[in-house]
Amino acid sequence: MYGKSIRMERITDRKTGNAVIVPMDHGISIGPQEGLIDMKQTVDDVSEGGATAVLMHKGLIRYSYRGSGKDVGLIVHLSASTNLGPTSNSKVQITTVEEAIRCGADAVSIHINFGSEDEPSMLETAGRISEQCNDWGMPLMIMAYPRGPNIKDTFDPCAIAHCARAASELGADIVKVSYTGDIDSFIEVCKGALAPVVIAGGPKMDSDMDILNMVHDSIEAGGHGVSIGRNVFQNKNTYGITKAISSIVLDGYSVEEASEFIK
Repeated sequence: MYGKSIRMERITDRKTGNAVIVPMDHGISIGPQEGLIDMKQTVDDVSEGGATAVLMHKGLIRYSYRGSGKDVGLIVHLSASTNLGPTSNSKVQITTVEEAIRCGADAVSIHINFGSEDEPSMLETAGRISEQCNDWGMPLMIMAYPRGPNIKDTFDPCAIAHCARAASELGADIVKVSYTGDIDSFIEVCKGALAPVVIAGGPKMDSDMDILNMVHDSIEAGGHGVSIGRNVFQNKNTYGITKAISSIVLDGYSVEEASEFIK
């Protein structure tokens, strides 16, 4: 579909097809966060640093998009839960594809916790949203994580590979998963997914070099970029870390070369 192709070019790099996405959807889940108060400044910092897209819930757009920075793609997140209740692993749809279009979105995203008690309803919702995205020519990113009572290790490569493939088969145009921790196992995740895979940043990491090494290794393994939130917008140098990550993902820099942007 031409619509999907055109919109995909707004959230990815045309030269490489890779993406540097900065998610900012944390407020519903865990409340106000450092780095997500002055939203216009944060969006400006990451866009100037080379991010291809930002991701947020519909209500944040009026407070953040756009400031004085250069253009950056907009992904509207359609699902949510909070950690205040007993069912934080259950993501429910809170926005429609049509409303995202009215908000000016270039793509939409949903979150599925595979293995949770409410997995069936999340799968059903994903199937319906995927169909609507095809109807509207709207790219769909699925955040796919193994989380639930029977999941002993959320970074288990086999579980992550399963989630990535399931997201692809549900119709995802981009699949977001956790990095498995090493290149060899992540190669298998990317091969099995078929759809382009981007990595999550996860909890705040100990050092910038840890982030850059993870990003570099994921690209070496066949990944197509990142969707990193807290390790970007909570960094003391949001612009610099975004520039460093972008240089690896979009320009093929080494970790050593990229680290120059954060010194």
